[in-house]
Amino acid sequence: MASSALQRNPYFNGQAQQQQQGYGQQGYPQQGYGQNAQYVQGTYQQAPYQQGQYQQTPSPEAMDHQYNMPSPSQDQLGRMTVEDTIAKSATLFGVVIAVAAVTWFLGPSIGMMLALAGSITAFVLGIILAFKKEPSVPLIMLFGVAEGMLVGGFSVALEVMFPGIVVQAVLATLIVVGVTLALFTSGKVRTSPKVTKFFLIAGGAYLVFSLVNVVLMWTGVSQDPWGLRTGVEIFGIPLGVLLGIFAVVMGAYMLIGDFEYIENGARSGAPRKYGWIGAYAVVSTVVFIYIEILRLIAILRGND
Repeated sequence: MASSALQRNPYFNGQAQQQQQGYGQQGYPQQGYGQNAQYVQGTYQQAPYQQGQYQQTPSPEAMDHQYNMPSPSQDQLGRMTVEDTIAKSATLFGVVIAVAAVTWFLGPSIGMMLALAGSITAFVLGIILAFKKEPSVPLIMLFGVAEGMLVGGFSVALEVMFPGIVVQAVLATLIVVGVTLALFTSGKVRTSPKVTKFFLIAGGAYLVFSLVNVVLMWTGVSQDPWGLRTGVEIFGIPLGVLLGIFAVVMGAYMLIGDFEYIENGARSGAPRKYGWIGAYAVVSTVVFIYIEILRLIAILRGND
């Protein structure tokens, strides 16, 4: 279950590759050039005679279409790569960490208010980015700022209550992300339509539960520190522990989906700017994993 911004974009979901069948680079059709047509220095040229095929001349319609095509822009000439997306992800992570550090030094009281504001802002921006056809770097950077507020505020508040919890959560997050990346790189794990559908439904249900739980805590209906997460137990285990473990597994699966979509974007020849969408997806998933691990450890330590 990759980010919605990746799922809806044809460059990442494979639709662009299907639309490019029968077309060459920059959208020039190969029809009329024969099966051996080759794209050379901005034009299609018929390859030499091979395997019983004779040279063919382009049709007048194909030549007229090619002549009327606009010149490719610099952005179109620069294509998205996995390496460039990693660099963009590192830049966005830098924004998140910098803002989180500033929020941290403001203390737990102000930090929690900024964390709440950051979570709402990130949620709204996530919806906007999911429906935008073109990547917006300013909005993605603003999303990084909002995520930094959430990470910094939530972290400092829990660190005051449970000293050392942030280091534990960071190490656990690095382990989860590292293992997931290693398994994906080895080719041993991939997403599947059935599992993706399951996590999509489960993720929606988890979001609804989280919203309901927050409302119950704000209205005073639930007096427990984490609401239903600690107020309900299953076989003596707090519900929040079971949900936390499930959320981390779901986050790892989301991360695998993000990696797959980024590879699809690179293979589809997406413009270089689309790497920002991949960076946004990876950063949002890693932050989700970190927040869930942080909350899971807090619940476990609170029951000691």
